[in-house]
Amino acid sequence: MPLFWKPYTSEVTNFIADLKKARPTLEEEQRAGRALLWDKPQDREAQAGFREARVAQKPYVYQTDASHE
Repeated sequence: MPLFWKPYTSEVTNFIADLKKARPTLEEEQRAGRALLWDKPQDREAQAGFREARVAQKPYVYQTDASHE
């Protein structure tokens, strides 16, 4: 192993490290943004009701059925 050996880091890894140094609150901002849309509590009773109320889809949804007209 050379005397001045240093492990390889990609350009992307270096960019992210520099970005985190420049904006120390970045991860906190990302978590806040994620919480706006994704991290929501789920109502299991409502989900079960939605599943029960689901109507079966026809095999080919765009086919017109002339017998019902």
